[in-house]
Amino acid sequence: MPTRTARTAWNGTLQEGSGQLELSSSGTGTFPVSFPQRAADDADGTTSPEELVAAAHSSCFAMAFSGELGNVGATPEQVEVTADVTLSPDPAGGFQISTIALSVRGYATGTDEAGFRKAAEDAKLGCPISKALAGVGDITLDVSYEG
Repeated sequence: MPTRTARTAWNGTLQEGSGQLELSSSGTGTFPVSFPQRAADDADGTTSPEELVAAAHSSCFAMAFSGELGNVGATPEQVEVTADVTLSPDPAGGFQISTIALSVRGYATGTDEAGFRKAAEDAKLGCPISKALAGVGDITLDVSYEG
C-alpha cells in the first residue's frame, strides 16, 4: 500500500511565525498555515491541521460508507459528508481535538433508511481515519436519509 507525504516549512515563533504546507505526494497545492489563524474563528485564507483532519475524515468516511453500501447491494446515488473538527484547550495542557461531528446526507438505491443508517454506523467504525482518531473524546454521527 502507498505512503503519502506532506511537508511543512515553518519560520518564526508559534505566535508570530507562519508556514507553508505542501501536499507533496499529490502535488495539488501549497497552503499557508499559522497558529494565530488556527486558533481564530476566522481562518482568513489559511488552513490548519484541524481542517486537514476534517478533509481526511470526510473523504475517508465517504469512501468507507460507499463500500458499506456496496456490501449490502446498495448504490450510493448522492451522498454528502461533512466533518467538523473542533480544537479546544486540553485540561492537561496545550490543545486537543475535542470533538468531531460527522454528518452524512443523501440516498442510495437498493436500501431503505435503516440500511442507510447501518451502513453509516459501520463506516464510522471501519474508516481508517476514524480508527486513527480513536483518541478523540467525542466523534458523533448525524445521518439524514433523503430517499
